[in-house]
Amino acid sequence: MSETQQFDSSEFLSSVSEMPGVYIYYDDLGETLYVGKARNLKKRVTSYFRKSGLNPRTQLMVSKIRAAETQQTQTESEALLLEHNLIKDRRPRYNILLRDDKSYPYIRLTEKDEFPRFTFYRGRRNQPGKYFGPYPGAGAVREMLSHIQKIFLLRQCNDSFFRNRSRPCLQYQIKRCSAPCVGLISREQYMEDVRQARAMVSGQDSSLMEELMEKMESASGILDFEQAAEFRDRIARLQRVREKQYMANDASDADVVAVAVESGTVCFGVFTIRQGRNLGGRFHIQQNPLDLTSSQLLEAFLPQNYLGSAIPDEILLSEPIESRASLQQVLTLEAKSKVEVKHQCRAQRARWIENARINTGDRLRVHLNEHSQISSQFDALAALLKLGEVPNRVECFDISHTMGERTVGSCVVFDHQGAVKSDYRRFNISDIEPGDDYAAMEQVLMRRYRRVLEDDGKLPDIVLIDGGKGQLGVAVKVFEELQLIDSVLLVGVSKGPERRAGEEQLHIPGRAGPIYPGGTSAASHLIQRVRDEAHRFAIAGHRNRRDKARTRSSLELIEGVGEKRRRSLLRFFGGLNEIKRAGIEDLARVPGISPKLAQRIYNEFHN
Repeated sequence: MSETQQFDSSEFLSSVSEMPGVYIYYDDLGETLYVGKARNLKKRVTSYFRKSGLNPRTQLMVSKIRAAETQQTQTESEALLLEHNLIKDRRPRYNILLRDDKSYPYIRLTEKDEFPRFTFYRGRRNQPGKYFGPYPGAGAVREMLSHIQKIFLLRQCNDSFFRNRSRPCLQYQIKRCSAPCVGLISREQYMEDVRQARAMVSGQDSSLMEELMEKMESASGILDFEQAAEFRDRIARLQRVREKQYMANDASDADVVAVAVESGTVCFGVFTIRQGRNLGGRFHIQQNPLDLTSSQLLEAFLPQNYLGSAIPDEILLSEPIESRASLQQVLTLEAKSKVEVKHQCRAQRARWIENARINTGDRLRVHLNEHSQISSQFDALAALLKLGEVPNRVECFDISHTMGERTVGSCVVFDHQGAVKSDYRRFNISDIEPGDDYAAMEQVLMRRYRRVLEDDGKLPDIVLIDGGKGQLGVAVKVFEELQLIDSVLLVGVSKGPERRAGEEQLHIPGRAGPIYPGGTSAASHLIQRVRDEAHRFAIAGHRNRRDKARTRSSLELIEGVGEKRRRSLLRFFGGLNEIKRAGIEDLARVPGISPKLAQRIYNEFHN
């Protein structure tokens, strides 16, 4: 479509029906601007093209419309589903968009093991075992697993570690495991502990505590005071967990969803209550692209958050929404059980909603304060470097390797909102002398900014190079070759004499001496934050690359050992170290491994 082509709203509106459905707006390039649903398409779409009453952001969006279409549905519920699918598929610029993160964590019980364990699990529930959850975040799962370990002394180690123990590990010594690996607890007693832990995770800890009290009294009655003390301690630990988590006496499964809006930013808070226990919450913070009201934002958020993921019996809202009935109908069909969506609540549920509203507002204010702080740090950096204007985007580079092995370069990006993680990049370095940081930096910078120029991407205002004058000289050479030396300010960041944080020196091309920002300045805090993030990102990439090479390359290089046989070997022996120690006859017992191939595998590790 031509950029100068104007949109004839009157012609479009004349063809819009009054049926339920969705409407879609496009820009001059044919990209989707916005997708919305309506009970009455004619009424809703007409409201966008009235002469007054629109907020500035909506006016801006309407000014970009070059084409529009509608899709009718029979019911408002069908329109809600269609809108959700279109938003998920097209991700329009002006819609509320959540990250596609439906993989909520669970606790998984490995029931088929001789000595089962409770583990952290995220993903499709197609592995054998019993699942508990979903939990609102990884922190809630890890906290529950810690309680299980402390109270019931169940193992947390993986199967390979478990099978190869000859004496108890540290977890036994600090009283967090009963050491079933070396037979210090019978299987019958261990399975009884598993049953009790399962009762706690399932929310049946009231009956479990009654059972433990009876056992404690019985043990006291027969003068087995040591056993009675163990039951007493277990009851006390369970009580502490209950005091921390319980919000109600009923066995409710509910989510409480609140929304807070301030300064063009919206925060959604989802708080999870299972079996009357508070499992914590998770927050989604983003911009409010059309200055929608709290109710409109909540209405846009709920389908994206729940369709395609776990749905509780009740969803309690901090604001009323117009499409409550249709949303309730759609979620009931999705969950295959009755789902209630409520706003007006009494007693305990009203307190849940109020707590959610308070916590969501607090999280948004903390977020805005952090971003206000980083904006002031950008101002301070501009003053320190004597720039004519405040920079909007800073990129920082670092190199990581171990004695020259598996070198990785990192690029992290910060703007006035903080870290722009979607723009982070890692670079696997090759074809250089091991340990040559200068050559590695040259390769990273060349690859990064050649791609930026080819794709017409965003250029930063400042590029920070983690290193002294040597690394900075390499950067100058690259930027001169790419003809960017006058477009971007290069700054080398070297550590002070004693390599302490806050004593950094800044080196700028053409400047005689270094700049000392000082450890207490806002500019120094920004530089430390960006540099440390680049360092962390580089180290994580290097370790992943190094560990992958060390644990997988040996098998991958053996002729005749493909992915299926490699998986069979690892499953049979439990790990690469056990494969290395195995004899030819042991290797030949693995399904799919012939004696000839077993000999080849053995030779690989012993020649």
